[in-house]
Amino acid sequence: MRFAVLLSLSALCPSLFAEKVGPWDLDALKNNVPAMKWVRQDQPIHSLTYAGEKYQGHDTEVFAFYASPITLGEAKQGAKFPGVVLIHGGGGTAFAEWVQLWAKRGYAAIAMDLNGSRPPEVEFDAKGVAIGNGHRGTRTRLPNGGPPHGHPEKFDCIITPDTSDDWPFHAAASVMRAHTLLRSFPEVDAEHTAVTGISWGGYTTCLVASLDDRFKAAVPVYGCGFLHEGESVQKPSIDKLGDHKAKWVKEYDPGSLLPRCRVPIFFVNGTNDVHYVLDSYMKSYNVVPGEKHIRIQVNMPHGHPPGWAPQEIGLFIDSKCRGGKPLPVPGKPEIKGNNVVVAFESSTPLKAAKLNYTTDTGLRSNRKWITVPATISGNTITAPKPPADANTWFITVTDERDAMVSTAVELKP
Repeated sequence: MRFAVLLSLSALCPSLFAEKVGPWDLDALKNNVPAMKWVRQDQPIHSLTYAGEKYQGHDTEVFAFYASPITLGEAKQGAKFPGVVLIHGGGGTAFAEWVQLWAKRGYAAIAMDLNGSRPPEVEFDAKGVAIGNGHRGTRTRLPNGGPPHGHPEKFDCIITPDTSDDWPFHAAASVMRAHTLLRSFPEVDAEHTAVTGISWGGYTTCLVASLDDRFKAAVPVYGCGFLHEGESVQKPSIDKLGDHKAKWVKEYDPGSLLPRCRVPIFFVNGTNDVHYVLDSYMKSYNVVPGEKHIRIQVNMPHGHPPGWAPQEIGLFIDSKCRGGKPLPVPGKPEIKGNNVVVAFESSTPLKAAKLNYTTDTGLRSNRKWITVPATISGNTITAPKPPADANTWFITVTDERDAMVSTAVELKP
C-alpha cells in the first residue's frame, strides 16, 4: 500500500521526487533527450548542435562532432556500438581527431565544445585521417552559445546567485545532455557508455562521474578536485572569492562530489603536473568510495594529444563496455624488512614492475624522480624499500600488452 501511495504521489507531483544535486536537475538531464540538428553529415565525422542550459536568460546550443564505425564506412546500418563522451580541456574544443580515434576503436563517440563556440570544419589527409581541427584555424562563437571557458565564468560566477552564469554548471550539464543524446541514437548500446576528459575536461569528468550513474566507466586525465588546497594553480582564483569560496568548493570542486561517485573510475596523471598536483590528485582518488584505479606516469607531459595517448584508457573502457580483459590490479604496498611487497591480480601476465620515488622538496612540479626495477614472482611484486628521505613513492606494474597501472601514491605528511 505504501509503495502504491508513493507511486501515485510521484505521478501527481514529480518535483517532490526529482533528483537534484547542487544546481543540477539530474532527472531532467538523464531523461530528456535534448533537441538537436545535424550541421553536416557528408563526411566520416558528422557535426551537430544540441540544446544546452539557459545562459543569462536565453536558450543555448552546444556544438559537437560525432562518429561511429558506421559513419567511417567500417560497419553497416543496424550494428550497435558502445558509446563514449569526450571532454576537452582549457584552450580546447571539440576535437575531430579524438572522435575518429574512438570510432576506429569501435565506439560511437561524441565530443562537444564547452566554450560556446564551434571549431573549424574537419579536414582529412590523403589517408582519411582527421587533421587537428582544434589546433588550427579560427573558432567561431555561436550566436546562442553558453558561457565562455574563462576564469571569470569558472570562479567569479559563484558570487551571483544565478547558476546560469556558471561555467562548471554548464559544462557538466552539457556533458550529461550529450550523454543522453548519444544513448538515444539507434546504433548506440545505451547500457555500455563511458566518459573521459583531459585537464579541465578531467575536472568535468570527475563532476559527471559523480552525478551521472549511467556511465559504466570514467577516466579523468590530469583533472581532479581539492583545487583550493596546496600548490594548485587554481587556488589563488578560489582564494580571491573570499566569503564565496566555501560555496564554490561545495558546489563545484570535485572533491565535494567524488564521495558520491559509483562509476568505476580510472585516474590518469603525471608526477610533475603543475595544473593538477599529486597531493590534490591523491585526495581526489582517496575520497572515491567505489571501484577505482590509477595510473601515475613519471613526468607525463600535459596536453590534449598526450592526454588521450595512453592505451590504458581504451583498455579500461573496453573492459567495462566491451568485455575486454581488465587492467592489472595491484594491492596496497607493504613494507617488510628492507623491501616493499605488493600483491596483484591480473588476467594478463606482467612483464615489468618498478619503484618510483622522490627525495626532493619544494614545488612538486620541479621534483626529480628516481626509478628502480622490482621483481615479479607469482602474484607478488618485491622492490627495495624507498630510502628514509623519500617523501613520495609508488609502484608501477606493466603487463604483456605494455599496459601500465600504479599503486596508490604514498605521501609523507
